[in-house]
Amino acid sequence: MKPLNKYIDHTLLKPTATESDIILLCEEAKQYKFFSVCINSCFVKLADTILNDSGVKVCTVVGFPLGAMDTTSKAFEAKTAIENGADEIDMVINLGFLKSRDYDAVLNDIVKVKEATGDKTLKVILETCDLTKEEIIKACELCVEAKADFVKTSTGFSKGGAQLADVKIMKKTVKEKAKIKASG
Repeated sequence: MKPLNKYIDHTLLKPTATESDIILLCEEAKQYKFFSVCINSCFVKLADTILNDSGVKVCTVVGFPLGAMDTTSKAFEAKTAIENGADEIDMVINLGFLKSRDYDAVLNDIVKVKEATGDKTLKVILETCDLTKEEIIKACELCVEAKADFVKTSTGFSKGGAQLADVKIMKKTVKEKAKIKASG
């Protein structure tokens, strides 16, 4: 098993984060050899420059934190982030579509962002604290169908973060077809 620091996304997603905050975040990530930094997309170029050749990846969020924006906007945001140096994309699922049982729209949302990310890693944030067990299962199934690389528990911006029971449901559903990220 890899050392624990190789599983950590050093994250700063506050809307008040400044350029100096991001520089400090990146320097800490290099110092502690974290897996990645996770930042808002406006700072991807900066982080990519600072982390160049360090082994620390740049991750950014798409449709964050609500997931309720237009699919075309999410795909464009992901594509632009990749062009600016992002190695990974964490997109927020459209909870309104999922709760409306518009599964075609949820699937299309994920597929379009996956197409925009190409061979880069795509994690889909489910915001499990807002979902029933059945909705978590369905969201995981749609993520697998869309070929997302990970399903992720939460943004950290809602009413709760990762819960062991939710992670177990996710694991049972995705099996080995996607990885799981507990967060928030």
